[in-house]
Amino acid sequence: MEDDPVDLDDRRSTEGLMATNIRRHSLKDDLADQEMTRLRHEELEAQMQATPAETWPAAALKAQYLIRLYARTREAGDPRHQKLIERVLGDFARLMEKSDQGNES
Repeated sequence: MEDDPVDLDDRRSTEGLMATNIRRHSLKDDLADQEMTRLRHEELEAQMQATPAETWPAAALKAQYLIRLYARTREAGDPRHQKLIERVLGDFARLMEKSDQGNES
């Protein structure tokens, strides 16, 4: 009986080896992207926690962020919650647009 590990890459066809390498690199890229996204979220959250909002639109942006985080959870999968999330985010967008139009006058 042989105790040495078998190098499966030696046994793959050229096409199989290429497909395996693509999967390996894709996974590394995905992991790097996930880490970068996590770091950006941490930085954004630190900025949002650093100072209180001074305007309603600034507070709404923080609330939108939290609602979108909630929207990714399993609990938010309930169709009633999805509908409420869509409506609240729509309300924020509409009210912020109104606020921006009022500032232009």
